[in-house]
Amino acid sequence: MKISEAVFAGSSTRISQKPKRSLPEFAFIGRSNVGKSSLINSLCGNRKLAMTSSTPGKTKVVNHFLINDSWYLVDLPGYGYAKMGQKGREELAAVIRDYILNSQEMALLFVLIDSRHDIGRIDLDFLAELGEHGIPFALILTKCDKQGPNVLAAQIERDREILLQQWEELPPLFCSSSQTHRGKEEILDYIGNILNTL
Repeated sequence: MKISEAVFAGSSTRISQKPKRSLPEFAFIGRSNVGKSSLINSLCGNRKLAMTSSTPGKTKVVNHFLINDSWYLVDLPGYGYAKMGQKGREELAAVIRDYILNSQEMALLFVLIDSRHDIGRIDLDFLAELGEHGIPFALILTKCDKQGPNVLAAQIERDREILLQQWEELPPLFCSSSQTHRGKEEILDYIGNILNTL
């Protein structure tokens, strides 16, 4: 599948504020500074679509982008940003939880993990919560261009072993790079296949 048109469709902090047009939604989430906005821009072929920042915790709202006039790509705030105050973290968690648990249109949640580090406790706890609520998700390892193929392969294997400690079956896993566009076709084709089944 190719993205020929990507248009900003609105921001929200509550499910009731989502765009009124009901279409399948594919949401992206990850820890702060995992490279989420850069990946979204890479997928859409537009470097300025989602705001990128070197400052973690920049996205504080749910952003909907209308793709090919037929589905939404949803940019969610990052989780686990330690430098934000307790109240701010709780408010952000409420925004994320409200969308993930209550959006009837969400077909899949892509959870982004930095490929340079072991999958962390915050990520594992988040995935466990998704499992408890039966939320369908896939994993995307970001920044896969930042290390050599052998190091990356070893890291992927480590992450698989960590995940298998609490999951009987592993979710789909993609390697991506917003710099080289690695994984772009695979991720979009996966979305396309799901759209074909809806």
